[in-house]
Amino acid sequence: MTRTRKGSTGRIAFVGAGPGDPGLLTRRAYEALVSADHIVYDRNVPESLLSVIRADADPEAQFSPAEGAPGDVAKVLLSAARSGLRAIHLVGGDPLAHDTVLKEVQAVARTAVPFEVVPGIGQAAGVATYAGVPLPGVRVTADVDDVQSLDFESIAAAVSRGSSALAVDAGDLAAIRDGLLAAGVDATTPVSVTGDGTGETQYSSATTVDSMVAAALGFAGRVVLCLGSGVGQREKLGWWENRPLYGWKVLVPRTKEQAGAMSERLRAYGAIPCEVPTIAVEPPRTPAQMERAIKGLVDGRYAWTVFTSVNAVRAVWEKFAEHGLDARHFGGVKVACIGEATAEAVRGFGIVPELVPAGEQSSEGLLAEFSPHDEVLDPVGRVLLPRADIATETLAAGLTELGWEVDDVTAYRTVRAAPPPADIRDAIKSGGFDAVLFTSSSTVRNLVGIAGKPHARTVVAVIGPKTADTAVEFGLRVDVQPPHASVPDLVEALAGYAVELREKLAAMPAKQRRGSKVQGPTALRFR
Repeated sequence: MTRTRKGSTGRIAFVGAGPGDPGLLTRRAYEALVSADHIVYDRNVPESLLSVIRADADPEAQFSPAEGAPGDVAKVLLSAARSGLRAIHLVGGDPLAHDTVLKEVQAVARTAVPFEVVPGIGQAAGVATYAGVPLPGVRVTADVDDVQSLDFESIAAAVSRGSSALAVDAGDLAAIRDGLLAAGVDATTPVSVTGDGTGETQYSSATTVDSMVAAALGFAGRVVLCLGSGVGQREKLGWWENRPLYGWKVLVPRTKEQAGAMSERLRAYGAIPCEVPTIAVEPPRTPAQMERAIKGLVDGRYAWTVFTSVNAVRAVWEKFAEHGLDARHFGGVKVACIGEATAEAVRGFGIVPELVPAGEQSSEGLLAEFSPHDEVLDPVGRVLLPRADIATETLAAGLTELGWEVDDVTAYRTVRAAPPPADIRDAIKSGGFDAVLFTSSSTVRNLVGIAGKPHARTVVAVIGPKTADTAVEFGLRVDVQPPHASVPDLVEALAGYAVELREKLAAMPAKQRRGSKVQGPTALRFR
């Protein structure tokens, strides 16, 4: 149902989506999209970008594909605007680079409805940059909707003196090849064809004008054609496809709340993360223990609070919020954290931890740096240890040996999550994932329990020694373990491992590469 805004004046915006990567949306474009009431989108706008917009847009915003002639799309936009709505036509690349969109803008301009045009990075120029093809000097860049409108003579002149880039439909490549050859472009002129430009699976194929159609077999939808001298620099400048984990499908067995930071770092290295929660975090069955612990914190019962996980930090602060407390009520209580990720969560609430292990970030590492209780220096000799119901006794026992009284309190329960969909389970067991990242022993146990053991070809990366021991117990080969137990270090270590694989494979003779047991995108590039 179409919404109306009483007393409001509708508007129309033609918004450039850029070449596809959601990160390349301009700030103005993003603001217009998330405040829109009705978004009409073109077929060349990738689903990944639409998913980002839908997640942040008004839940009642209407999305619909652009269908029909320019006049038909303009009528849809005008109807919505005249009902008081903010209507948007979302276009791949830059709006005015498309003849059809230009006609829509002209149709709207003939009315009294206010409109604006928000520019976007052109698909041809943007994808060329992601593919590592420079376009200096004399050049032609075009987002092509109609091959018949191309000036092949101008393109040929530009190619003879520099480079050109064209965003076209893959089905039009044969007509473009014929047009270039007829205009006098040398058949051996270097060409690169890039599909899924700026996307997670962007792939570029290097070829020449006369063979570019065959080189693009399997490409579908919009592709970007780069021609000229700049193509020769693609191997060195193609940063997007040369990132360490580019194309790797990486399994992230973490709770939904915790997976975000790890997935973001993986994407920065070019990986395609798949988040599969293996545990669910729930409140303790009986809240009395936590209630007493919070009261004890406020009353000065504890000298230290020791946090062993981000979930424990969150559980304590949720209790603080229930009672109208904040960081000021932590005054006088020292805070120790088992690792940097937990410490960062504590800092997020305005408290700087007194102790974070400089060496091994584990129970043993924390105990090695924790001071023994001194009756003179420590008049309060009690430690609060809020943690999961399934935590090991190592830390509590070690603190007791150091002379401290320990209140080991269940702050939250961890329960096994529901199994992932069948296709994910099949991919885990059949080698559909190139790597899996384990951040705790429980993620190992629970993933195997709900989905089965990862295939032998899957690279196994673990955050620390305890997690490594558990992985080995379950028959897994541990390939990667960072020197420090933290999510950033874990992702960094996996990226370093991928670089090492690539270097080893590059040094192998071709026959040996084909016989190599190394799997994954890194290996496939050399086969």
